[in-house]
Amino acid sequence: MISVTGLTKRFDGAPVLDRIDLRIAEGERVVVIGPSGTGKSTLLRCLNFLDRPQEGTIRIGDLVVDAARASKADILALRRRTAFVFQNYALFANKTAQENIMEALITVQGRDRAEAAARAREVLAETGLQDKADSYPAALSGGQQQRVGIGRAMAIGAALMLFDEPTSALDPEWVGEVLTLIRRVAERRQTMLIVTHEMQFAREIADRIVFMDGGRIVEQGPPADLLDAPRDARLKRFLSRVA
Repeated sequence: MISVTGLTKRFDGAPVLDRIDLRIAEGERVVVIGPSGTGKSTLLRCLNFLDRPQEGTIRIGDLVVDAARASKADILALRRRTAFVFQNYALFANKTAQENIMEALITVQGRDRAEAAARAREVLAETGLQDKADSYPAALSGGQQQRVGIGRAMAIGAALMLFDEPTSALDPEWVGEVLTLIRRVAERRQTMLIVTHEMQFAREIADRIVFMDGGRIVEQGPPADLLDAPRDARLKRFLSRVA
């Protein structure tokens, strides 16, 4: 079980996340939607302290982290249980596809290079990129780079995978292959929290959709309920714009 309670983030005194409460069951796939600038990406970044929240607690299994008191050890423990897929890939330009996947296995999990390399090769095969192991990011398409990014997240076996608009930086021709890979990972009942503007993808993959506006969770529920019969006026306006 993953539990977020009272999560609050302020930039220059202005609240971006306003006491967010969220529960995610093991194996559940939760998709976050909402207008730009409403705190969706910040929520993901706060969950593994890429951005540090000022208040709130994050619980993943038996690990509980209090944002106001979190130590470096707490943050490292939290990051060992989460994996982040960035919208802009965030690969190391000077490392091959295999080395990009190995990096977290070595630096965060403390595996030796041989073990990390073997795991990286397994993941590359799962993502259909086994022939790109020695390729650098500059030699890969956007879709291939994002698949390496997803592979990097897959490799560490995290309790929670965080996807921050994983297709937003892609040319349309590469979107399908990335969504296909995410679906394949989801089929394993990997616990996921996904921010996306792809409404059809959200409908297909989500067990539950969460709508955020103004730094708060406004409405949530199963895809059919939330997308086809929204109750909140703000959600109705949002869906009318993205339809």
